[in-house]
Amino acid sequence: MGADALDRAQQTFVRRWGEMGATWGISRTMAEVHALLFITGDPLCTDDIMHMLQISRGNASMNLRQLVNWGLIRRTHLRGDRKEYFISDLDTWQMFETITRERRRREVGPIIDTLKQCRSDLAGDTPKLAKERQQKAVDCDKKLQDMLDFINTLDVMVDAVLSSGSEQIGMLSAAISSTVKR
Repeated sequence: MGADALDRAQQTFVRRWGEMGATWGISRTMAEVHALLFITGDPLCTDDIMHMLQISRGNASMNLRQLVNWGLIRRTHLRGDRKEYFISDLDTWQMFETITRERRRREVGPIIDTLKQCRSDLAGDTPKLAKERQQKAVDCDKKLQDMLDFINTLDVMVDAVLSSGSEQIGMLSAAISSTVKR
């Protein structure tokens, strides 16, 4: 007997979320564990997750720990059961905020720090360079500043989106969609 429509939809979502997660730089399995907990909406124990995703205990445990650290899932207990269960936050907007904040902390912050460090290094050494290299250093500094300005602008936009909440973003999206031809 084959899987019913609900099983197929959940399996497809888990697989695609895993593929998408891999393109974001997180492990496919971590994304699949998150997707499974999100799409089922049920508290699942490590054994359930291992069985449903056909992964090892070590792989399940490692990815559950990472998802808890990210704030995407939380531990829970069921009355009368000694096992530890995990449940996902089911609010899509909250999930988006959590992922965005974590990715920002891990990726955007370090690149901003790197750009600032590169500019600082250039500022200290440019006067010491040979005349023909000084212009290249000035051009390099301009490119670094342009990149820093761009990333800071995106960061401000992300702040605006995160602080707006889902209702205001929904209205903004509708307004933009009505003016953009697709």
